[in-house]
Amino acid sequence: MTGQPDTATEPVIPDHFQAPHPATGTTHVLPGFKITLGLTVFYLSLIVVIPLAALIARPWEHGLSGFLFVLTDARVLHSLWLSFFTALAAAVVNTFAGLAVAWVLTRYNFPGRKLLDALIDLPFALPTAVAGIALSSLYASTGWIGSLTEPLGLKIAYTPIGIFLALTFIGLPFVVRSVQPVLAEFEAEIEEAAETLGASALQTALRVILPALMPSLVTGFSLALARGVGEYGSVIFIAGNMPYISEIAPLLIVIKLQEFDYAGAAAVGVIMLAISLVILLFLNIAQRYFASVGGTNAGSAK
Repeated sequence: MTGQPDTATEPVIPDHFQAPHPATGTTHVLPGFKITLGLTVFYLSLIVVIPLAALIARPWEHGLSGFLFVLTDARVLHSLWLSFFTALAAAVVNTFAGLAVAWVLTRYNFPGRKLLDALIDLPFALPTAVAGIALSSLYASTGWIGSLTEPLGLKIAYTPIGIFLALTFIGLPFVVRSVQPVLAEFEAEIEEAAETLGASALQTALRVILPALMPSLVTGFSLALARGVGEYGSVIFIAGNMPYISEIAPLLIVIKLQEFDYAGAAAVGVIMLAISLVILLFLNIAQRYFASVGGTNAGSAK
């Protein structure tokens, strides 16, 4: 009204402003990029890359034949199979159980909910050796639960079943804490829109809610699986550590180190690393796929 241009609605763009690159989405507006990048590379090299490089280089002290000897050893193969199979089974069970627990803690209010929510983090704070002792005292033949199951022909302690229970115990919080924030921030309007369009409760859960939760479920599954594969403290007390029966790969690595077979221990570690990298690669691909599918379904629901 004064004849001057209205600058309140026209943002002033600095001359040195550089828009984000359309391919990478990066910009150099914020300072400190070179310093933080250098610190990141240095830290990752010191903590991750250099130790892994040393691990990969160690098994070749006895040449390719020595590495192949470890790779084809029946005891090593059985311990690897046992470690990855029990970790995978525990992660699958924890995915379903963790989803149910996170759903109850997020969607319902009941007496003791905060206490139950705090107990979920107990495996994080509890030393793994203490967890192993507690589980073995429960499921051993003289324990509260083991004394009831063994007369029925079900022996839990000192068998692969005991390993599975230990890995389930330490892996559950990873799934719950991965899914719980996503459930808490899930927009109620999306569920209401699905109900308005005639979807049943089951259809809403399977076609609207579950696709949005799949990336977090895959993340929780990956974390539980990775923790289970490398778990040692909570397993050795309940496993029994019998070769070809209940001996896990991390324990076999410790045994080889005690026998001063450093190359053999490193060879087992390299094999575990290679298998884990392949599994995590597929899980990352699955996570990206489910993220794109979940975003598409959420957009169509809106």
